[in-house]
Amino acid sequence: MIQKQKTFADNAVLQKLAGPLDENFIEITRKTGVSIQHRGNTLTLTHKDVAAIQQVLKILDFLYERAKTMSDINTNDIENALNTKDTYRASDLTLRTKKKHINPRTETQGAFIEAMNTHEMVFGIGPAGTGKTYLAVAKAVSAMLDGTVDRIILTRPAVEAGENLGFLPGDLKEKIDPYLRPLYDALYEMLPADIVEKKLESGEIEIAPLAYMRGRTLAHSMVILDEAQNTTAMQMKMFLTRLGEGSRMVINGDLTQTDLPRGVQSGLNDAINILKNVPEIAFITFTEKDVVRHGLVSKIVKAYDQARKEG
Repeated sequence: MIQKQKTFADNAVLQKLAGPLDENFIEITRKTGVSIQHRGNTLTLTHKDVAAIQQVLKILDFLYERAKTMSDINTNDIENALNTKDTYRASDLTLRTKKKHINPRTETQGAFIEAMNTHEMVFGIGPAGTGKTYLAVAKAVSAMLDGTVDRIILTRPAVEAGENLGFLPGDLKEKIDPYLRPLYDALYEMLPADIVEKKLESGEIEIAPLAYMRGRTLAHSMVILDEAQNTTAMQMKMFLTRLGEGSRMVINGDLTQTDLPRGVQSGLNDAINILKNVPEIAFITFTEKDVVRHGLVSKIVKAYDQARKEG
């Protein structure tokens, strides 16, 4: 058997990488067969194949860098690191907000952040739980904090109410808030509550249903359309043509979760077909492998995809 040792500079970061009772090292050993012994700041790796040890060392280096800026490392992170063919440097793609620094947890998430850094318009397509909305809001907050944009505009179609909000109880805010709650939730994870409230009041952050975008030109803003699969073709065209000077747009959706009436084509699907050859627009496709919620969610998404293919 071959042994190699690796010493890490920061014991606190290494403990975060190890997880409670070294459970993350146990998981890596289970997946790779490479034994990991942990003592102080030093890890001892044992295996009969030096190439296997080198691969695990590379993964450990990658996860250690991520542990510097993340609250924890979990089994999903390990699985994604093992499946990543070309390990990207997470620090290059860090989104910095007031409350936390956010790194991509999967290769596709890394590509999504990179696309948002380099393109004025980005489509994020794939199942729930892959971080599309969370990362887009993080990018928007980061861009506002560094002065890249002056405003953040978050929107989604209230399709469950058929955009006919008048039949719902309460005032306008009470009518639309249930549809926009995931966007509020993401914001409050990035910024202190008092700053969110202040920026909502001043209009620097705006959260509104898609119908409110009509007739506007959105300049010097980061504009995010969530649940884009629930737009009609006309609504999508209206939204995309709101792009103004100095603005960026992110359009997120899951084509398998459309709530539109039967026979109505999704504006997201229509836009993908029409715009797929426009080089200035980036399209990032997520799969069940990118699900970063509870591990069971990924299996549920995969099972539904398989059933759809067989049906």
